[in-house]
Amino acid sequence: MIVFIGLQATGKSSFYRERFEETHELVSKDQFPSARRPQVRQMRMLKEALGAGRSVVVDNTNATREDRAVLIEAAKGHGATVTGYYFESKVEESLRRNQAREGRSRVPEVAIYSTIKVLARPMLKEGFDRLFHVRLAAEGGFAVTDWIEEDP
Repeated sequence: MIVFIGLQATGKSSFYRERFEETHELVSKDQFPSARRPQVRQMRMLKEALGAGRSVVVDNTNATREDRAVLIEAAKGHGATVTGYYFESKVEESLRRNQAREGRSRVPEVAIYSTIKVLARPMLKEGFDRLFHVRLAAEGGFAVTDWIEEDP
């Protein structure tokens, strides 16, 4: 299982399409925007995919350690490895990229401000087998580097 972590409009969905669309099933709360309890539906999809032995990418903000803990627990319960990708999250850049979005893909700006308040950098001790840092590259695309732990 791969877990994406970062603000809205940091390139997570584009990264999925570029790197994992052919090999991993997408699990995201964005797949059911009208659902009353999107977390319940997401967990059902995740457990079904893992139970069937399929690789998955969880593409949400996954901002808090609590958000990630339930995902990691589900993956480990199915014997899956867990890789995290932290997307460099700068409010100004997210706001700019969000403004370029159209339709339902654009989120209210308050969502970005709310997420940055609770966004916790991931740590290996959460249960990740590997972690990576993703930045938008100046020349386009993505720059991915190995994770460097910081003291909490």
